[in-house]
Amino acid sequence: MAPSRIVDHVGRVLGDRYRLVAPVGTGASAHVFLADDVSLRRRVAVKVLHAALADDESFLRRFRAEAQAAAALNHPHIMRVFDWDEAEDGPYVVLEHLAGGSLRDLLDRGVRLTPEQAVLVGLQAARGLDYAHRRGLVHRDIKPANLLFDDEGRLCIADFGLARALAEAAWTEPAGAVLGTARYASPEQAQGSSVDGKADVYALALVLVEAVTGSVPFAADTTLATLMARVGATLDPPAELGPLGPVVRVAATPEPGDRLDAGAFVAALERVAAELAAPEPIPVVVADHTTEPAPIAPPRDLTEHGLAHARLYDREADADAATLSPEATRRRRRWPWVALLALVAIAALGGGAYAVMQATKPTHPVPSLRGMDVAQARAEVADEKFEVRVAREEFDETAPAGSILDQDPSSGKLKEGETIRLVVSRGPPPRDVPALDGVDRATAEERLAAAGFAAKFGGRFDEQVPKGTVLDWQPRGVQPKGTEIVVTLSEGPTPKPLADVTGKTYDEAAKILTAAGLVPVRKDVFDDEVEAGKVVSTAPAAETPVARGARITVNVSKGPEQVPVPNVVGRTIAEARAAIEAAGLQVDGVFGPPKATRVFQTDPGAGVKVKRGTAVALYVR
Repeated sequence: MAPSRIVDHVGRVLGDRYRLVAPVGTGASAHVFLADDVSLRRRVAVKVLHAALADDESFLRRFRAEAQAAAALNHPHIMRVFDWDEAEDGPYVVLEHLAGGSLRDLLDRGVRLTPEQAVLVGLQAARGLDYAHRRGLVHRDIKPANLLFDDEGRLCIADFGLARALAEAAWTEPAGAVLGTARYASPEQAQGSSVDGKADVYALALVLVEAVTGSVPFAADTTLATLMARVGATLDPPAELGPLGPVVRVAATPEPGDRLDAGAFVAALERVAAELAAPEPIPVVVADHTTEPAPIAPPRDLTEHGLAHARLYDREADADAATLSPEATRRRRRWPWVALLALVAIAALGGGAYAVMQATKPTHPVPSLRGMDVAQARAEVADEKFEVRVAREEFDETAPAGSILDQDPSSGKLKEGETIRLVVSRGPPPRDVPALDGVDRATAEERLAAAGFAAKFGGRFDEQVPKGTVLDWQPRGVQPKGTEIVVTLSEGPTPKPLADVTGKTYDEAAKILTAAGLVPVRKDVFDDEVEAGKVVSTAPAAETPVARGARITVNVSKGPEQVPVPNVVGRTIAEARAAIEAAGLQVDGVFGPPKATRVFQTDPGAGVKVKRGTAVALYVR
């Protein structure tokens, strides 16, 4: 008989090659063991799926196909699948052994990642997803329990392909659709639509928010409420995410067409990483299986088949991950048919009346609602009694947020009460704020305008950066179009009061000014009071705040200004007076006969140098 408890498996050899050494954990779908590969003499992890799956041919077909595809993946951030086979009590998968535990383990220990650490985790996971998506594989169940670390902190994504195989063992689904763990499922998974790699990106964005804050966005009390809470809902990133917030917001856009794919997510995270400091190492705890494992004491809720809710790679502490009893499973699968029969009976009774009502309802032409907002659209169709519903929102480079881009139907007629579905603009898509390091104001303004941002300039003093050069700008990263970017320009070194060098020689003054980082410029001036060769004044004046590097004019005295007395001999009194005053002198008096008109002498005499303004006497005859 096959072993029934997880501890009973220890010591088994699967496929004549894999000896199970110690249990790692168990959950709703599988047991996981540390094992020895006796052929290659290496440690591996073996996931033994529960025996009930061995009888499900649909699951086995999908399991073989998915395991083979996953085994072909070779990427440092995807857990390697080495082998797979089927034992008597169920299929098993041989995996790369990662001793550092999962992100779920870290969060359950109360560890919260810094934004820098979350960017590192996101980059590694997104690179693995991008690699797999480009090869046609979608994970469909990205969650903290499926993000594992090795003993050096390298992250790997576990269970590629297994989520789809397990889902198809439980229910029939639309083509390409698989519902992963509800707390991280994308809106399209919640609606039963087909999914692609962008569903993985959405889930990873929620995981990063939880890793930093400890809370999963949109999580509600029930699985259904959790799923519906995110349909059409835009993620409002918590402040704790810092620069990571805007990138996570775009990665968790509800419409897949507007969402980043894994490659674009990698590029966006790399831009954020460039702005942040290097992260501290992820605090992984390496499991020690070097000694023989002690017997496991089963908890009180242990069933005859093993642990009911123990830890495993694929577990999540969530109602949607609970294991149901066979009776509960039968009840869960039976009640939709009962409800369906009831609905059929109601429809049979009410169908006739409904048909009559529909046939008698008036019809009206469908108006064009493009360019309006939703409130205007509702007012526009109020008289026709049409309903309007926002079917989806899309980014649009030219249409303002809230305006209607398209409608269905766009023309024709509808009966009263029927619905017009709207496509509403979310405004222009977010874009990267350009780098402005070291550029001047004009270049910064030009770059921001070209990227669709408004610029607001401020300044601060800086001892090193030249005046007019950009010191900083905020916000950075991915921002909505039109965001005002505050740019801080250098105003050069902090101004300091100018030293008073009045009365000093020029050489003394120049030495003092040069030591203060200023540039002295000599200017010789006449001065009646200050001794020649001494500083009369400076421009700017002493005590005026000046910036380092400023040019300071040093006015140096040449002594009093002297001018020669002009020769006015032989001139009339009027001519002599005019010549003397033009030379900067003044007439002190006119001496001689009353009727005399010509100057024959001056005092001081002609040619004598005197101070400007000196009085000169005129002698006439």
